[in-house]
Amino acid sequence: MTITLYEYPKSAAFGRVLPKSKIYEHGSPSSAVKELFIRQVEQIVWQYKLAPETVNLMGTRPVPEIQIFNIALRGGELKTDVLRCIDQAIPFPILYELRYEGKLKVVAAYKRPSEADGSKWVISDYFETEWMRSDTSRKPLPLVFDLEVLYAHLLAPLMPFAARAGEGLQARVERIEQINSKQREVAKCKARLYKEKQFNRKVAINAELRDLKQELENLTRPLAAVAL
Repeated sequence: MTITLYEYPKSAAFGRVLPKSKIYEHGSPSSAVKELFIRQVEQIVWQYKLAPETVNLMGTRPVPEIQIFNIALRGGELKTDVLRCIDQAIPFPILYELRYEGKLKVVAAYKRPSEADGSKWVISDYFETEWMRSDTSRKPLPLVFDLEVLYAHLLAPLMPFAARAGEGLQARVERIEQINSKQREVAKCKARLYKEKQFNRKVAINAELRDLKQELENLTRPLAAVAL
């Protein structure tokens, strides 16, 4: 995966520490998730606010603003339950830069307003880069006309499969989630095959496994991938 880090403009700097209590107030985490915040999160900084007034790009209904959060970790791990709680508490798309011992990782879910209830947000699976040096060079933000297109550019480097020709962001995310689900099905089927002792059952499971692998191949085949 090609890692792309973007440099955010100084005009968008926000730089405010976000108390965990504020997230608890709006995200309603379980006691187990609160424990994850305590054990895994050192500090959360609301680092940048990409909005019409800070980056001179038009907002849209799905993407009125984009927030960049900087999270200092106590250890090298952060469960996505923590990020999902923050995403539920903050009603804007968010990209997270996780930091630990001189290293950096970018993590984000695709976040969009619910079609059934515009006051709620639909949050996809999380995508992430590998860990890299925190002083890795950054590129200027791409030249685009609105925040929705910028959001697609920011998410693209995090996704493990390239976009297909004519495939929009939401369709690409849904396909990747189908791939993740199908990979889990393949793993479970392989485990069943390994444990099965009866020959006729092994034959049936093998046939099922072949079908699942074909479905997975169809989902992952790049076709005519296009760059954003």
